[in-house]
Amino acid sequence: MPLRESRILIVGLGLIGGSLAAALKQYGFPGEILACDRDSCEIERGISMGIIDQGDTDLEALLPGCTMIVLAVPVMAMEAVLERLARAGDGKAVITDVGSTKKAIRDAAERTFGGLPTRFVPGHPIAGSEKTGVTAADAGLFRHHKVILTPDDATEAEAIGRVQALWTCCGAEVVAMGIDHHDEVLARTSHLPHLLAFSLVDTLARGDERLEIFRYAAGGFRDFTRIAGSDPVMWRDIFTANRDAVLAALDDFEEGLGRLRDAIAMGDGDAMLATFDRASHARRYFDTLMKQTSYQVGYQTMEHKKRHYRVAPGGHATGHIRVPGDKSVSHRSIMLGALAEGVSEVTGFLEGEDSLATLQAFREMGVAIEGPHQGRVTIHGVGMHGLKAPAGAIYVGNSGTAMRLFAGLLAGQAFDTELTGDASLTKRPMDRVADPLRQMGAVIETAEGGRPPLTIRGGQSLQGIDYDMPMASAQVKSCLLLAGMYAQGETRVREPAPTRDHTERMLNGFGYPVQRDGDTCWLRGGGRLTAGPIDVPSDISSAAFFLVAAVITPGADLTLEHVGVNPTRIGVINILQAMGADLALLNPHEVGGEPVADIRVRYAPLKGIDIPVDQVPLAIDEFPALFIAAANAEGTTRLRGAEELRVKESDRIKAMADGLSVLGVENRVHDDGIDIIGCTNQGPAYGGGHVDSLGDHRIAMAFTIAGLRAADEILIDDCTNVATSFPGFVELVNRIGMQVTEEAS
Repeated sequence: MPLRESRILIVGLGLIGGSLAAALKQYGFPGEILACDRDSCEIERGISMGIIDQGDTDLEALLPGCTMIVLAVPVMAMEAVLERLARAGDGKAVITDVGSTKKAIRDAAERTFGGLPTRFVPGHPIAGSEKTGVTAADAGLFRHHKVILTPDDATEAEAIGRVQALWTCCGAEVVAMGIDHHDEVLARTSHLPHLLAFSLVDTLARGDERLEIFRYAAGGFRDFTRIAGSDPVMWRDIFTANRDAVLAALDDFEEGLGRLRDAIAMGDGDAMLATFDRASHARRYFDTLMKQTSYQVGYQTMEHKKRHYRVAPGGHATGHIRVPGDKSVSHRSIMLGALAEGVSEVTGFLEGEDSLATLQAFREMGVAIEGPHQGRVTIHGVGMHGLKAPAGAIYVGNSGTAMRLFAGLLAGQAFDTELTGDASLTKRPMDRVADPLRQMGAVIETAEGGRPPLTIRGGQSLQGIDYDMPMASAQVKSCLLLAGMYAQGETRVREPAPTRDHTERMLNGFGYPVQRDGDTCWLRGGGRLTAGPIDVPSDISSAAFFLVAAVITPGADLTLEHVGVNPTRIGVINILQAMGADLALLNPHEVGGEPVADIRVRYAPLKGIDIPVDQVPLAIDEFPALFIAAANAEGTTRLRGAEELRVKESDRIKAMADGLSVLGVENRVHDDGIDIIGCTNQGPAYGGGHVDSLGDHRIAMAFTIAGLRAADEILIDDCTNVATSFPGFVELVNRIGMQVTEEAS
């Protein structure tokens, strides 16, 4: 909704009110901007600065004709202003505010109006400065910052849209949140840091050595205490208004500070390392999250920044490259390393968002983890029963693997946990792990339709089971094996077709025996894990896009280094070779029980095939790339028995079919597969167009590679999640000879 107000009144012309006026002027707001402030000098300054058109100290005189009123006065002054609006206002204007505590303002509105007015949209811009007054106004103060709106169920949708438009035109990102949750979150992220800064500076300023301390204070002191220069009256009001939430946050902080004090007093280096490393990487991890998406956990995003790929037609596929580490192995290395006794050294760790989410989850459960640094991670294992209850929900990003494996691992813990993820993950089915875990005695609650979030009740006595999987799924198998370590007796899992066996290999590598006979694997509960080194091979799922890039591009000659070629993962190689691809595995060897090799791939004409059903589970994640190979093969490629593709990050059969149709590639969709009619032109094989990846990283990467044989540019929407599995993807495709640019919107 565009901003269509004719007259906006800002009540309180301080830093926030003045910056809002300045931002509106910079935006080119065509209406009038009025300001009310008890200090007539501030009004005069605002007019002379050109950020307001007129103003007055008399609120009532400014109200006629106003279509929106923004309350930018201190929190404890809000009720008096609301009382004046209730007496003099006509109820037609939309009202919003900028207060940093919302419950006190809601209560004031209810006392004044007898309830929260339907055209009152409480708001809070997460931006500010230690400076005060209209002269500190900054037109860019809100740009790329978040504004939280806290409407209730009765608030008019049109009023919410108008307030959202106000902040959007100032460059802000608008999100919605419940009032109580807002006050709890801000007590910890804003109010508590200010309280600590005020206290630290006051404590040092009253000491005998204060002059020496301040003279030689370094950058850390300056950075931490900068906010102690903020307006004391404003912060007194905030702490008063949000007292309960601030005290709860302070109690938690004092408890954590006490634990750290004890660790220092006892010289407990591991405890100090766990705290410092957890804090250091939490800071970096959450900073990354907030730059990519807005308030991913527990908030409703009103405006979401998405990334798009613009792929130029044609290009080359040559050189030597190494793709990132295997995500499946990276997840498991952290999980088993955390539960092992001793220190595990991991190399080649995938530093993508999903793997980092798993790493961060174990930090939150008390595991000391050093890194990652250039793919190196050191895990100080706590043993099978050493995990501690996390402070809140465990966020696993976009990773179905992490959520399903965590469900099994956490089902045997003594504490309750909640598993949540991003918007895409909350649409994926979890009953496939929840149901067999319940058969083992786990207590698991899911959202409607068996979807995330999952709530897992701790302290349950698990029993081993014999389970025949209804579908071939390494995630389900791994989940039950992890739960089986905590169960009494034997847990046996029978799979209808072979699936990746990373969990079994790694468990054996950590000294926990897993046995296999044909289609069944099993273990007994009550064992232990012993730490050891792990070298994560390059991910064949990531390599698949470059394998296809080379086999479809005339003149291509590309070598992919140190790729995992686990027999349960090489369906993509088997299928491409059946289609006629020129692939050679060089320097084969084993690393930590996992087979690896360099893969050299050169262009060769492909032919369409009926994909063997027994290869489908071995290539389930690689089919988006294989569909692009099929589009460049002579004849028809037929896939059946791939229903699993319907419930990935997207319905990958439909998403790929829709995108192929955009490019002009003929295809026929079936419930469990697809027929793709390829083209064998030596030049372009199909056209270009505008493709929607539906937020699915593999769909986005597949259509990027398709650009090598396209006649025209391909624009791919919603590519943000590529970073979850393949950081540096765009850089790497450009290195082999493509021209791909990444754009934000």
